[in-house]
Amino acid sequence: MTTDCDVCIIGSGAGGAPVAYTLATAGQSVIVLEKGPWLRDEHFYKDELACCRRSVYTPELRHEQHVIEEPDGEGGWTATPTSESGWDFWNGNLVGGSSNLMSGFFHRLKPVDFRQLSELGPIAGANRVDWPIGYADLEPYYDLVERLIGVSGTITPHPGQEPRSSPDFPYPPTAEHPVSAWIDDACATLGVHSLRVPRAILSRPDLGRRACEYSGYCGSFGCASGAKGGARAALLDPAFATGRCQIRPKAKVHRLLSDPRGRVTAAEYVDADGRLQRVTAKRFVVACQAVETSRLLLNSPGPRFPNGLANNQGQVGRNLLFSAGGSGSGDLEYARLTPERAAQLKVMGPFVNRALDDWYLIEDPDFAPGRHKGGIVEFLLAHPNPTGKANRAKWRDGELLWGAPLKRRLEQWFRTDRTLRFEVFGDWLPTDDCRVTLDPQFKDRWGQPVARIRIGHHPHDLEVGRYLATRGERVLRELGAVRVSSSVSGAPPANLMAGGCRFGTDPATSVLDPDCRAHEVENLYVTDGSFMPTGGSVPYTWTIYANALRVADRMLGRRLETARA
Repeated sequence: MTTDCDVCIIGSGAGGAPVAYTLATAGQSVIVLEKGPWLRDEHFYKDELACCRRSVYTPELRHEQHVIEEPDGEGGWTATPTSESGWDFWNGNLVGGSSNLMSGFFHRLKPVDFRQLSELGPIAGANRVDWPIGYADLEPYYDLVERLIGVSGTITPHPGQEPRSSPDFPYPPTAEHPVSAWIDDACATLGVHSLRVPRAILSRPDLGRRACEYSGYCGSFGCASGAKGGARAALLDPAFATGRCQIRPKAKVHRLLSDPRGRVTAAEYVDADGRLQRVTAKRFVVACQAVETSRLLLNSPGPRFPNGLANNQGQVGRNLLFSAGGSGSGDLEYARLTPERAAQLKVMGPFVNRALDDWYLIEDPDFAPGRHKGGIVEFLLAHPNPTGKANRAKWRDGELLWGAPLKRRLEQWFRTDRTLRFEVFGDWLPTDDCRVTLDPQFKDRWGQPVARIRIGHHPHDLEVGRYLATRGERVLRELGAVRVSSSVSGAPPANLMAGGCRFGTDPATSVLDPDCRAHEVENLYVTDGSFMPTGGSVPYTWTIYANALRVADRMLGRRLETARA
């Protein structure tokens, strides 16, 4: 049968772009369908209103929303559409996906993350499992990502260092803020290890991209220099240059069509002009981010799949993951510092690049007997975005400020100190109460049911988060920070999601096989973070990149060693 291409990929972010790059450079024809626009480096000027106050990189919630189910405190659930709450679960709808807007903190999973059930045991109420692959299977692809994406850093001796096949990162570290050395000293005093964090940001020009220009506007903003290793700049641009990869922006895929044999035959989408289009292909890859990937499959019933594509076992949408944890901060006041250190603190642009992973595994009887999965503490300076800062300053103790009191508070916030923050990353345990279904009432502007997201967390997540947050606070106090505080919450960060189509060897409990091909659909793959059965205690992007490259090699029938070439 004649088809439009060898492979059709739905979604162009960290899960889809590596597959497009690998297959196109290997000679296959690829069509990438992306719901959002195709923006390039020159479009990513530092517009704070576009980034943080308006729906420029994400849909307007009145047109496209989700329905969020939260515990009601009485054993039930309360469902609220995000058009009412304003809680935005979109992460970046544009070519390259949310990887355009990431901060680029890059951490590998550790070997224990692949064997949590075997090494740490079950937890009541959690669906903890081992991965069907091990760290050694993914390690060569972590290494490949460093070179393809452009990861900057340096390896220093560290107790928590995971095994590596290359001696160091391909690019030297990005410029570091003077406060990084202060953190090193504080950690040494406390007897903990300050980890130097690699970044998916080029520290020198290469790969046809400019180096970082240190504007200070990185996380949540697109990169105007191309230094950030987002999927568009690092992978889709070179894939498109092969002439074998088409990228179709503003293409909203609303269902996958399948035949009586259960094979996917076409992706049906609405183009920018509102016309219904189809792409036929030999194989299909879905990589829409976790929630929307599950939603697409559930919205794609067929002759063999009355309850949604690849969902005859009822597993699509289950075991949704986020990142558990919280955050904290402390203020470093200029008046409490020497003139030299105050001048250092006022430096803008360079990165902090420091984290703690001493408690990635917690072996502390004061926490609980035995070994437990912990996480990391990531340090960063509060974002210099004055619009966001001023918007937060207008509230004090629940009261709205205006006039002279607001002016004085803004003056204090901008001129007297600088805030050093930390973020806690821990495992979000998979449970039956965190999942994606289709909402029976609300539809998007194309008339499709929207995703209904239940966000029940496991109590253990909060216990780990509090344990780690207290360790972050200790470092801030050692630095002399004032107004030190932290919080943990069961409300998940919407920009860190995975699961929903977990991979495994048993079709009764997983959607995908170990190569991320659907158990029930021989020509369907899922390569975004949906495949992850457990999340690990770090941001997911590096792992999503690495696994997508691994799956692309499987699709080509290549051996694992190819990744080391």
